[in-house]
Amino acid sequence: MNRDHADRIGCATCAAPPSTARPPSGTRSPSTARPSSADRPRRRTVRTAALVALLLLLAGGTATGCGGRATTHHKPGTSHEQASGDVGTLLDAQDGAGHRLRQVPAQGAPEVRLTTRPDSEDGWNLQLGVKNFRFTPDSVGGAALPGAGHAHLELDGRKLARVYGPWYHLSAGQVPEGAHTLTVRLYADDHTAWAVGGKAVEATAELTGGPPGQGSHSHATPTPTAPPQATRTPQPAQTPRSAETPDVDRTVTVTVRDGKVVPAPGRVEVGRGERVALRVTSDRADTLHVHGYDKELALPAGQEATLILTADRTGLFEVETHESDLVLTQLLVR
Repeated sequence: MNRDHADRIGCATCAAPPSTARPPSGTRSPSTARPSSADRPRRRTVRTAALVALLLLLAGGTATGCGGRATTHHKPGTSHEQASGDVGTLLDAQDGAGHRLRQVPAQGAPEVRLTTRPDSEDGWNLQLGVKNFRFTPDSVGGAALPGAGHAHLELDGRKLARVYGPWYHLSAGQVPEGAHTLTVRLYADDHTAWAVGGKAVEATAELTGGPPGQGSHSHATPTPTAPPQATRTPQPAQTPRSAETPDVDRTVTVTVRDGKVVPAPGRVEVGRGERVALRVTSDRADTLHVHGYDKELALPAGQEATLILTADRTGLFEVETHESDLVLTQLLVR
């Protein structure tokens, strides 16, 4: 039934008389009238606000991922936290150092092979052959990512260094006389150990250390004289040669407070043969350790301590604390 016919016969339900009024020519009924010019900006504002809200909702979902858990990396130098990612299965079992195992299927799992080669001057050059794995030093301390992370090097179960690449130089001075077992183990960025079948992904090699003062080969090599260690009063931070400490070429100043490192850890380039002063102030008692040089220094709580060393070996060497397990900086010696 069209509108004209309905108007002529009236309403069958309420018995209302037929409508005789028609809207003037050129006008619309209230139900079909176009919005006035005053209403249009208001409607556009409502539509814009709804679109913005939708975009914010989508952006929030992208940043947090499924389940609302953030997966972005936190800055290095903070306390090691459990990853927010869901790669593999996090087991209750731990490695010998207290890190939990992150188990993944055997197919496509990270693999590592350890090869030792005597160095012509001192110790050994270690090669870490990895498969389904890549070293990610820039994201250490962040969420676990598939097939990524770093390695730990242990001698008879004692941690020697954290390794961020396929090569590492092990000095003879780090290996006592006699037979030893060297172990390399792969870790995710969140410091959980990659595992397959409930066992950590690792490789081992046997080493025999020579008598003190000798390297790993038939010819003897002189043992470098241990650089002096001293505790000094606080001084303004200096990067190049300091007039107040003329016996060093470079000074690195670091503060550890509430589990955080200030300034944020980075790399300090040092020329071979330069003397470096590491000035560290920690709010808790700890131990400073320079990997590769095997230098340690006790850190009294709330007091600055200074370790001076001669950069006589080239490579990338990590400076960290033992108790809090924080990376303070990396020395790149060239």
